[in-house]
Amino acid sequence: MYKRILTAALLFGMACTGPPAWALTCAPREALVARLTSEYAETLTARGLQNGAALIEVWSSEERGSFTILLTRPDGISCVMSAGTHWMMEKPIVTTGGVAG
Repeated sequence: MYKRILTAALLFGMACTGPPAWALTCAPREALVARLTSEYAETLTARGLQNGAALIEVWSSEERGSFTILLTRPDGISCVMSAGTHWMMEKPIVTTGGVAG
């Protein structure tokens, strides 16, 4: 019984200390951007600063329906935070003098 508990604790501990899977998809920003534009036909859709220490960018392709979210650090290294399909651009709702609803 003790051996099983110890084995389970060791396995769980090793799994918890492992690096996150997305950490393997980090590279210089130029390399990731080149791949997004050439292989996926994605273009920069939106960007914003996250607490002044990182830039968040959304790249998407209307023709392919794909999207990628990059986080770029000040040292120029970008990491893919998320990627997927079925991207849809929403048109903003324009109102005149009232609240949209």
